[in-house]
Amino acid sequence: MDSVAIVTGGSRGIGRATALAAAKRGYKVVVGYASNKAAADEVVAAIAAGNGKAIAMKCDVGVEADIVDLFKQADGFGTLAALVNNAGVVDRTARVDEMSAERLTRMMTINVVGSILCAREAVKRMSRKHGGSGGVIVNLSSVAATLGSPGLYVDYAASKGAIDTFTVGLAREVSAEGIRVNAIRPGLIDTDIHASGGEAGRAQRLAHTVPMQRVGTAEEVANAVVWLMSDEASYVTGTIFDVSGGR
Repeated sequence: MDSVAIVTGGSRGIGRATALAAAKRGYKVVVGYASNKAAADEVVAAIAAGNGKAIAMKCDVGVEADIVDLFKQADGFGTLAALVNNAGVVDRTARVDEMSAERLTRMMTINVVGSILCAREAVKRMSRKHGGSGGVIVNLSSVAATLGSPGLYVDYAASKGAIDTFTVGLAREVSAEGIRVNAIRPGLIDTDIHASGGEAGRAQRLAHTVPMQRVGTAEEVANAVVWLMSDEASYVTGTIFDVSGGR
C-alpha cells in the first residue's frame, strides 16, 4: 500500500494514537510535530516495530512555510490519501476580559488558519480537479465548540467552532472531486492537553459530568478517526462526529 496519511501533532495524545491506528490500517504515516522530536521518533519506532512505515517531520502549523514544506516532503513518501488535522493548542484558563490580542492571534493562527492551510495543500494533491485520485480529511474539533467553555477558554472553543463550520463548507466544496471531509469532536479525553491549560487533572475531576461517568482515551478517539478515513465511511462527508461519552 502506497497510501500516505499525514497526522499533524502526531507525537502525543490523540495524534499519536491516530498515527499508530492509521499504520495498523496499512497507511504509510507522516508524523508531524512542532518541537518534541524525541516523542515523534518514538511514534515512528513504534510503527516500525509493528512492520509499518512512518517518518517524522517537524512542522509548526502556525507557520505557512512549515506546512508547505511538510507536504512537499510527504510527496516523496507516497500518494497522499488522508490528512488528519490534529495539531492544536489550548492556553491557560482565563476569562475573555483577561485575554490578550497575542493569545488570541496565536490560538486562531494555529487552530484555525493552520488547519485550513493544511487542508489547502491536501486538496491540491487529492482533488480530481487537480489530477488526484481523491482522499479524506479529518479535522479535530472539540465538544468545547458546542459548550463554549465559559470561564476557561472561550477562545479555544471559538476556534473549534470555526473548525466545525470549515468542515461542513470544505466538504460541500470538494465532495464532487473525490474528497471526503469530516470532523471529530472529542469530549473529556485523558491526554496531557489539560496540563497545557494549567490543570493536569481536569479531565478526571470532571468525569462525573459525563453521562458515561468516565473520561475517554486517545485510542477511542483514534478509532473514530481511522473509521472516517476508511472505505467503511465511504458515504460520510460533512459530518461532525462526537466522541464524548454523551457529554
